[in-house]
Amino acid sequence: MILLTPELGAALRANDDARRAATIGGQAEPDPVPLVKFFNPCGAATWLATELQEDDDTLFGLADLGFGTPELGYFSLSEIASVRLPFGLCIERDLHFHTGHRLSTWAAWSRRAGSISAAETLLRQLTRAADGDEIPPPVDDEGSG
Repeated sequence: MILLTPELGAALRANDDARRAATIGGQAEPDPVPLVKFFNPCGAATWLATELQEDDDTLFGLADLGFGTPELGYFSLSEIASVRLPFGLCIERDLHFHTGHRLSTWAAWSRRAGSISAAETLLRQLTRAADGDEIPPPVDDEGSG
């Protein structure tokens, strides 16, 4: 499977360009929606990507390696593509992934739920209950958001 189509790559690069332009211009960084989801079909590892840097390998987004601590950061497309799993399987791209939730929302709910997969279920349920409106990040126990 092709992990990144040219169209997805271009959209991810556009997000990276927008973030860099905002930084250079002294503006707040954008909070885009994840454009692609990669997952381990044999395990819990999941990645949501919002940006692709100029090297066409370094992605930015939310990474969940299955330890209960999803983190924002950078990860390598080539490293993800090189993973070999049992039964000849590899890391796959979720062909049906589409979200209207921003990365900050995914990060907050994933941390609260302990995984991207659990957050996906919660966000789907909350979105249905909110008639499709954007679900804000949860307020933490200290009330600081």
